[in-house]
Amino acid sequence: MPQHASTARICRDCDGFPAVAITTGTRHADGTRATLRVTCPTCKGTGTTTSAASFVRAGR
Repeated sequence: MPQHASTARICRDCDGFPAVAITTGTRHADGTRATLRVTCPTCKGTGTTTSAASFVRAGR
């Protein structure tokens, strides 16, 4: 009998790519590039959200 996989909600701000490495343009003494690791502030680096997206009603 097939089992159904749970559908994890992907973070809509990072599209499931929660961590990125950004180069600063400088190099270390050994020649490697200096990078910064940045994580998504919305999902805090998990790539998924725990609740459904909520909609805000604006105007009337």
